[in-house]
Amino acid sequence: MWFFGQGPVVPVLRFSGPIGMSTPLRPGLSIGHAAGAIEKAFELSKTPAVAIIINSPGGSAVQSSLIFHRIRQLAEENKKKVYVFCEDVAASGGYYLAVAGDEIYADASSIVGSIGVIFSGFGFDKAIEKLGIERRVYTAGTAKDTLDPFRPERPEDVERIKAVQRDVHDVFIGVVKERRAGRLAAADNELFTGAFWSAPKALEYGLIDGISDVRTKMRELFGDKVRLKVVPLEKGGLLSRLRRSPSAAGYEELTRPRLAFAEDLISAVEARALWSRFGL
Repeated sequence: MWFFGQGPVVPVLRFSGPIGMSTPLRPGLSIGHAAGAIEKAFELSKTPAVAIIINSPGGSAVQSSLIFHRIRQLAEENKKKVYVFCEDVAASGGYYLAVAGDEIYADASSIVGSIGVIFSGFGFDKAIEKLGIERRVYTAGTAKDTLDPFRPERPEDVERIKAVQRDVHDVFIGVVKERRAGRLAAADNELFTGAFWSAPKALEYGLIDGISDVRTKMRELFGDKVRLKVVPLEKGGLLSRLRRSPSAAGYEELTRPRLAFAEDLISAVEARALWSRFGL
C-alpha cells in the first residue's frame, strides 16, 4: 500500500457532463468512453478504495446503467470500496452513477436527486399549417410515427411514452432502494417524484452519507500522506484527434467538422438545457 514512504494511492475517476449525449466533435459520457478508465482505476493501486467525482445533470438512462454496473462489477471483483463525491450536481442519471458508491458525499451547496424520467419535445403542426406546408409521412407500422412533432399530438402516443417512462423509472427506483437500503429516510412519494435538493436535505433523506470533499475524506481514511491519482477518461472526438495530428488529417477529416457543426450545436443546446434545470 505504501511505496517508498510516499503514502497510499487512491485512484480518482471524474465523471463530468451530460450522460450519453455525443456528436462527432463533442464526445459524451458513455460506457464506451469510460470503460477503459474505470478498469484502470480498479487496477492502479493496492489501496482498497476508488474515489469517483461526479458533476452531471443526467442524460441517458441506459448509459447511466451500464456505467453503474461496470463500477459495481469491478468493485466486487477487486474487493474495493467506492467513495463518490458530488460537485455542483449529481442529479437524475448523475445520481444513478452516484449510487454505484458504497458511500456518497457532497459539498454543502451540491444539488442531489431528481430520481425521475423526462421526455421533452416540440410541436410544429400548427406552424407548418400556417405556412402552408404539407407533411407527408408513410409508415409500415401504425406506431412508427409516434410523437412526430409535425403532427397533432395523439393521446395513445402520450400513453405509450408514459408507459415506457414508468418502466425506466421503476428500474431507477429499484437501484436506489437496493444501494441505499437502510439509509433512506423519506417516503417514496417524496424521494421519487423527480424533485432535487441541496446536500443538507439530501443527507437528511439518506440520499448521501455526509458533507465532505474527496481530499478531506481520503485523508481521514488513509492519512495525510495519501495521494490522489486521477485516471483520465479516454480522449475522443474528431476535434481532439485533429488538434493532435493536423498534418495526418486528410481532406475528408478536415471537412467533417464543418458538416458536424449543426449537430454539435444542437447537442450543446440540449446539454445547456439539462444544466439550466438546476440553475447552472
